[in-house]
Amino acid sequence: MCDTKDFKKKDNEALGFFAKYLTVWVAICIVAGVVLGQVLPIVPETLSRFEYAKVSIPVAILIWLMIYPMMLKIDFSSVVNATKKPKGLIVTCATNWLIKPFTMYFIASFFFYVVFKALIPADLAKHYLAGAVLLGAAPCTAMVFVWSHLTKGDPAYTLVQVAVNDIILLVAFTPIVAFLLGVSDVIVPYDTLFLSVILFVVIPLAGGYLSRRFVIKNKGQAYFDNVFIKKFDNITVIGLLLTLIIIFSFQGEIIINNPLHIALIAVPLTLQTFFIFFLSYGWAKVWKLKHEIAAPAGMIGASNFFELAVAVAISLFGLDSGAALATVVGVLVEVPVMLLLVRIANNTKHWFQNNEV
Repeated sequence: MCDTKDFKKKDNEALGFFAKYLTVWVAICIVAGVVLGQVLPIVPETLSRFEYAKVSIPVAILIWLMIYPMMLKIDFSSVVNATKKPKGLIVTCATNWLIKPFTMYFIASFFFYVVFKALIPADLAKHYLAGAVLLGAAPCTAMVFVWSHLTKGDPAYTLVQVAVNDIILLVAFTPIVAFLLGVSDVIVPYDTLFLSVILFVVIPLAGGYLSRRFVIKNKGQAYFDNVFIKKFDNITVIGLLLTLIIIFSFQGEIIINNPLHIALIAVPLTLQTFFIFFLSYGWAKVWKLKHEIAAPAGMIGASNFFELAVAVAISLFGLDSGAALATVVGVLVEVPVMLLLVRIANNTKHWFQNNEV
């Protein structure tokens, strides 16, 4: 039986130097993105022209590059088997839809209306709360594949978890947001939602499936497992870093002009992320789920579908609103915090070593 040190040693060897210090590269890319947007504003201005339904096509392509290597690993017979193991899906769905939006509301309300009352005007606090709720009601669709990949999650099960969440999102997002915010005119940009699902799930899934079939048919299973798939080892990380540079080239002005409020908004968002992760991750441990199912289950709830949240915040409250700012802070907070949670998940893999479900 392997001890804790054995598990950590194997994880570090598997990650390699580039991924092992990913947090450092992420910080560098965030700063580089902000500087790029300020020094060469023509770059984000040009990229913003390639946008449809509030989804950046360049970012979508990079996210596709991040997700594609994971889709290659999916054996579609394992997708069918994943649906026969409902415990992981129950953890994910219950956390995301029965707990997460409401804990986000209460945690954000406590900080914006009580802890930071002297620092944030009441009308602005209301907008910040709205942005936080929009993030809390939109579980991740795309980036969770990256977090799952970094924790060596089961790609087939992660796909099923994301697919089920997307289906629930179609019917649950609007009433939850309307209930928590007390607004009746919540307009969900379904073109953004559907386009995101197509770009971030359907296209890379189809690409991975067709590539897998073609390579195995022409080169054999051994070549696919030992040669072809290893060519994509660093593609996911490179795609993540390039995505961050582009995203933060757009957000530089907001970050520079609102340093204090960004820090204040980040506090409840960060606490909520940790709370939801440990809730679902701990639940998975109690239910004796395997680590490759438990880790993605925690990641899906902890991360957010920020493209949707930003789009709804803009349509409801305006581009320059506090709600839109709060959703942007969600983007700023998510990547560094999720990388920390990835590290925690990898360092606690031994907790799940005897689990069989």
